[in-house]
Amino acid sequence: MRRQIIVMFCGLFLLPLPAAFAEAPPAAVNRGALFKVHDASHTLYLFGTIHVGAPDFYPLEPTVTRALREAGALALEIDPTGDPRVAAGAVLKYGMDAPGSTPPADCRQTLAPRVTPLLQKYGIAPDAAAPMKPWMLASVLAVSEFSALGYRADLAVDSYLAQQAKQRRIPVLELESMESQLALFAGMTPADQCRFLEDSIESIEDKDQKEEAREIAQAWRTADAAAFERLAAKAATDPSFAARFVQKVLLDGRNPKLADGIAKLLKQEKNSLAAIGVLHLVGKQSVPDLLRKKGLTVERIY
Repeated sequence: MRRQIIVMFCGLFLLPLPAAFAEAPPAAVNRGALFKVHDASHTLYLFGTIHVGAPDFYPLEPTVTRALREAGALALEIDPTGDPRVAAGAVLKYGMDAPGSTPPADCRQTLAPRVTPLLQKYGIAPDAAAPMKPWMLASVLAVSEFSALGYRADLAVDSYLAQQAKQRRIPVLELESMESQLALFAGMTPADQCRFLEDSIESIEDKDQKEEAREIAQAWRTADAAAFERLAAKAATDPSFAARFVQKVLLDGRNPKLADGIAKLLKQEKNSLAAIGVLHLVGKQSVPDLLRKKGLTVERIY
């Protein structure tokens, strides 16, 4: 379990503006994971999302829909419907070589024989990929691979919730920022970025990884709590560099701040909804566990 986890559960930074979502006629079923957090007088629903989507993910089930409708505010990791200029600026700052500079001689050249066929497969122009730093190139390849598997960034659950909230004039709050998310990746050394890129390429080349990606999406689609726990345990013991980066930096490193923001929102609003990547809600040192340690009552609904 390598790069797929990063994209599907942790990475919002490459998402485009949301698509026009249509409510599907089939009956809504449980998706992802849902917790109820409360104190003496305030209630917050905590929903586990996935950062890609498919048409059959919608509509969301009635408890989540009602929680959004009654919420004084919706909190997301970042707002994917925000100003695209902010996203573009952060990508240029953290993910691209400086304009006009000569790209350094690094793994992008040595890995070119493996990267070039992938660029051709996804229809990405080599000139567009050339200035991408190794971690950014890895991210673009991974997002493109998920698109090839049928999971679309423009149908991401976070985008759906943000769009629904804004249609209802419900404030959308960010628990993090685009800059803070991208800075985590850019904080890797050049050598580690190259390890990250190579792990990503190996994940795409490994057919077993494609099946694992489908397993993750299916677990979210059916709210399979046992499957999420198995996936979290597997990710925590994966020895690859990318998996360890995900666990230590993108999950364990971010969970305390996410929990702090959710606890703050609970105190501010009588009713609210927070939606974050589902892997933040499972495993050791999860956000629900951190909220319990703050003295809050946390109940798992599914």
